[in-house]
Amino acid sequence: MKRKIAIIAGGDSSEHDVSLRSAAGLYSFMDKERYDITIVDLEGTKWNAYPQPLPEGTAAEEYFATGEKCPIDKNDFSFTRGGVKHTFDFAYITIHGTPGENGLLQGYLEMMRIPYSCCNVLAAALTFNKYTCNHYLAPFGFNIAPSILLRKNEYKSQITNYKSQIAESLGFPCFIKSNVGGSSFGCTKVKTPEAVIPAIERAFQEGDEVICEAYMKGTEVTCGVYKTRDKAVAFPITEVVTKNEFFDYDAKYKGQVDEITPARIPDALRDKIQSETLRIYDIIGASGIIRVDWIITGMRNTEDFIDPVEDPSRVQINLLEVNTTPGMTATSFIPQQVRAAGLDIKDVLTEIIEDKFK
Repeated sequence: MKRKIAIIAGGDSSEHDVSLRSAAGLYSFMDKERYDITIVDLEGTKWNAYPQPLPEGTAAEEYFATGEKCPIDKNDFSFTRGGVKHTFDFAYITIHGTPGENGLLQGYLEMMRIPYSCCNVLAAALTFNKYTCNHYLAPFGFNIAPSILLRKNEYKSQITNYKSQIAESLGFPCFIKSNVGGSSFGCTKVKTPEAVIPAIERAFQEGDEVICEAYMKGTEVTCGVYKTRDKAVAFPITEVVTKNEFFDYDAKYKGQVDEITPARIPDALRDKIQSETLRIYDIIGASGIIRVDWIITGMRNTEDFIDPVEDPSRVQINLLEVNTTPGMTATSFIPQQVRAAGLDIKDVLTEIIEDKFK
């Protein structure tokens, strides 16, 4: 009997449609001879299973707009089709944002006794909150940017203080973004005091907390890792190069970026970033695949390579963000890194699923 796999996508944030594209990517990657796979879209209280196969080459938008859907029974996370009830043995969570990235869905699945792909409730809640996660990891020796956390319920009463506080503590330019969002929705690179309030208000459209973060000039890289009971795997690192102001939505999803895998950095620095990514994996108690974003400061860029400055002690690896449900479209970082490692993503996903049944 094939294991019955639910790829759970959608969610209640601006990343809903990005998540559906990740679900289509995962569906294309998984071993269909071994698994019976169904995509489930969660949006608010509307939970629907899409029981028909996703034909190869079909755009995610078309499939979810026109495909047959069956309501999910939330009492046991099942659906009924043609008078037959269907349940699941395993859930692969690929929701970017609430409720799949912040622990809510993980708690539900644990109550339903359904194993799932990513980290548990505590780790998900921790890593979803960028400010809390980075400040939790800082005492373990990770470098983070100076930052200020703003909460919506306190915002109006303190609005007149923000311009001066940000100018004095962080300087310009700085980044203002949602503390609980992704895909750069609501993120602004702020260069003047006059742009502070509009940027904050834009970020608050994505959630109730906003993080203001000092700008760090350097080389942005990202590293994916996963562990099973038998091994730990760190993928080749990707270097992110964009001519945009920063790695924004257009850079991420409209091709306005060069994603270079493996990154053009010295081997010793590569090894350090991979080992630090695996260390974060253990500290937070992660599961499945995670991706950690870093920025390297104190390096000199050349046309073909990134060289350390004459004083290597000035080179510093800085933590940007921990992502426990990274994007999984064909062009996302993780599939790129898996290919660069000479691995088959179908085998990687099978390892992650089967590890939950050992």
